[in-house]
Amino acid sequence: MAIGVQGAGSGGPAPEWPESLEIRTLLEAGWRPTPFREFVIKIHSRCNLACDYCYMYEMADQGWRRQPRRMARPTVDAVAERIAEHARANGLPKVQLILHGGEPLLAGVDHIRYVVHTMRSAAEPDVEVGFHVQTNGVLLDSVFLELFEELDITVGVSLDGDEEGHDLHRRRADGQGSYRAVRAGLEALTAPRFRHLFGGLLSTIDLRNDPVTTYEALLSFEPPGIDFLLPHGNWDEPPPGRLPDGTTPYGDWLIAVFDRWYGAKVRETRIRLFSEIIRLMFGRPSHSESVGLSPVAVVVVETNGQIEQVDTLKSAFEGATGTTLHVARDSFNAALLLPSIAARQIGSRALAEECLACQVRRICGGGLYPHRYRSGSGFANPSVFCHDLLRLITHIHGVVSSDVAALRETSHPEGGR
Repeated sequence: MAIGVQGAGSGGPAPEWPESLEIRTLLEAGWRPTPFREFVIKIHSRCNLACDYCYMYEMADQGWRRQPRRMARPTVDAVAERIAEHARANGLPKVQLILHGGEPLLAGVDHIRYVVHTMRSAAEPDVEVGFHVQTNGVLLDSVFLELFEELDITVGVSLDGDEEGHDLHRRRADGQGSYRAVRAGLEALTAPRFRHLFGGLLSTIDLRNDPVTTYEALLSFEPPGIDFLLPHGNWDEPPPGRLPDGTTPYGDWLIAVFDRWYGAKVRETRIRLFSEIIRLMFGRPSHSESVGLSPVAVVVVETNGQIEQVDTLKSAFEGATGTTLHVARDSFNAALLLPSIAARQIGSRALAEECLACQVRRICGGGLYPHRYRSGSGFANPSVFCHDLLRLITHIHGVVSSDVAALRETSHPEGGR
């Protein structure tokens, strides 16, 4: 196992990984933390949908119930100062802020404007602040789009496919589907005036939805990028259809999309997971926490000002994202030295023994961190999607390697040098 892992000692169970990670040992071995470059700001903690797979509201951690509905302005001020402080202390010329929730548009036009102006004012002129909002799209209209145009905010929208596929999960509290409202929001966003704000689509996989039909439904909005997400689950609470055997239903679903995407005569959009895997195959670093071993440089600030780990960890257990840090008294540099955050920045030293022995470990990187959880051992496990990821990565490797070999043959035919 990774350096800094201790046994239980006398009289008690071993701490779950990464509680036993010793930061001092890491520092003495030459490791240094990577500064945060992406800040997820929870400006509103409630949502106007009741998606049944939501990690925020429907899974293990119910901490949202104790959060203020909206981030108060004094908290916004403190967050802005801490982000600017962190960027300057670490020589960062640019940081990215994700306005998130819940549903961030519930915060309202005036509050969003206040957040953006405050964050930029604290950081300028030496630190550039980019903004992105991730929304379910239901409230997206000309009023919000004019605001985002004014403030130069890119917009990502959650959409799970066509109407039938989307409304399987993404429903209102009364059970009514949200697809038609989201489609209306996307049509406004993709109109000529606002299309430059369109950041892409985020789509959670459901095995009941045909993969190619789902992809083509998303493609109909001509997104610049698509991020397919595996549904959250772990070894204690496996995701739907993930049986305790060697089958690969999610890998097969993604392969069908990959073959349709990769085989197109022209590149129709960017699919983040596939692009990242291909980058890693060619020895490039990953830009995603889903695959690869690059340090994760993302931190979350809750509506009450608490500094937390990435919020998808709420799918694992109650309190999984929590720290004792708060923007009113603590710096983001202090968060970098927490074992729970350092564990996501130490590369292969955080991998389970099974992962270290795997041929695709550098590309897979153990999979998304929340998907590794098992009570007793914590996150010192392979992903619950291990077989699926191996199947997908080896398929992509085979297809791309074959194309590269064919290109080399065309460029340097036998005797042509």
